[in-house]
Amino acid sequence: MDFEKFCRHPVFKKKPIDPAGQPDRTLKRTLSSFDLVMLGIGAIIGMGIFVLSGIVAGLHAGNALPLSFVLAGIACLFAALCYAEFASMVPVAGSAYTYCYITLGEIWAWIIGWDLILEYGLAVSAVAIGWSGYFNAFLLSVGIVIPPALLSPPGAGGGLVNLPAVLVVLALSLLLIRGTKKSARINAAIVIIKIAVILLFIILGLFSLNPANWTPFLPPAGWLGVFSGAAIIFFAFTGFDAVVTAAEETKNPQKSLPVGLIGSLAVCIILYVILGIVLTGVVPVAEFAGTGAMNAPIPYALEHMGVTWGVAVISIGALCGMTSVILVMLFGQSRIFFAMSRDGLLPAVFSEVHGTTDTPVKVILVTGILTACIAGFFPLQIVAELVNMGTLAAFAIVAAGVLLLRVQRPDIERPFSCPGTPYIPLLCIGSCAFLIFNLNRLAHFMFIVWLSIGLVVYFLYGMHRNASRNGRVSCGTGAPAPVPAPEIVLPVLPPLSRTTETTENM
Repeated sequence: MDFEKFCRHPVFKKKPIDPAGQPDRTLKRTLSSFDLVMLGIGAIIGMGIFVLSGIVAGLHAGNALPLSFVLAGIACLFAALCYAEFASMVPVAGSAYTYCYITLGEIWAWIIGWDLILEYGLAVSAVAIGWSGYFNAFLLSVGIVIPPALLSPPGAGGGLVNLPAVLVVLALSLLLIRGTKKSARINAAIVIIKIAVILLFIILGLFSLNPANWTPFLPPAGWLGVFSGAAIIFFAFTGFDAVVTAAEETKNPQKSLPVGLIGSLAVCIILYVILGIVLTGVVPVAEFAGTGAMNAPIPYALEHMGVTWGVAVISIGALCGMTSVILVMLFGQSRIFFAMSRDGLLPAVFSEVHGTTDTPVKVILVTGILTACIAGFFPLQIVAELVNMGTLAAFAIVAAGVLLLRVQRPDIERPFSCPGTPYIPLLCIGSCAFLIFNLNRLAHFMFIVWLSIGLVVYFLYGMHRNASRNGRVSCGTGAPAPVPAPEIVLPVLPPLSRTTETTENM
């Protein structure tokens, strides 16, 4: 087989980095570095810290919970440095999907895009169900009772629909439709509330620490338990990559995106590690195997300390935390759809931008309704392993893309260069592969099934549309050859020193 002819096949074509854009399908730049840091923290702090910390402490890492946080955080930090290099070069919607399109080609871009749709969609629905549980508990504490039929999906305890989960997803979808800047401001307010709540717990816990609780430090499974705990607690960090889905809506993206990625991740790693130390120092690790402590570790710890008034405060913080996660994940999923539609791999309706709000209204409505239906009518379990599987795969592919582009296009200006290349990208790939290995086989199987469905969709729709698109493809390190390429391409990148004017209509 002629390898050169084979790699020129349309499914392997690559998106050019610096083509002209289409103004009618380009999002407005309104977000600052602060907005991006808040966006990242909003996506990270939520279900992971308010629920999974208890599960990992009770079933996996024990008192070494902070080590699991550190290991997962380091893997994410490696990925953040790789993301920052790409995001500063290509500040457009699409995240890892777009980066993969540039370096590996269309078929691989489709795979990672399909993977990200699963990650964000499952995360939104699962967190919405968790939000519903906390919301119901809060209402009960003030004497308001919701009928059981409106709290569970069909077939679960006589339920008809999980109405609070549906309503929160739809409400946040409407907020996103109103404009990115407005959504970012509300997200920042929510983030400040939940950080304050976490700091309150840490301060209260410092007065109730019992060093004897930290003995023994390692769990019965030893380092294997720490590693498996890191693979699961990785869910607590998923979402920081949602920062780069806002690349096309960021002012001074070459500077702001690296700050947003690394800044939000650094803040959360520090908070998580300190919280893990305090949590295991207040509650004996054996108690985390109980349902109450495992599913709501922070409220349980407050009750253990006798700070009953703090439970209501923490519940409000948890609601805020989950609300911002749902908001940012909905934002990220809609931008992935938007980018894939603009490239012609999904119907063009998903990349239409509303003339008044400057947001992709139709794709936000579609993704919001779909995830709301899943949250309201299906008895989902929070399958952190499956979400992690998709995220880890995306991180590894981005790191590989950094290495490939350094070889293929060393001449490209990189406003932010990943330090320690090739070692940091290789460490990212290795740490992601290691964490994937520590996930269970069911997660591997479900991930393969989802990707298989995606390939069927691509070959029945995406590749068919591929034949009618014109453009160019880059094969390896050679010169581009004229073959079909997406009809919709990336917008022109703004100069590094120029700041796009803020649009208050967002």
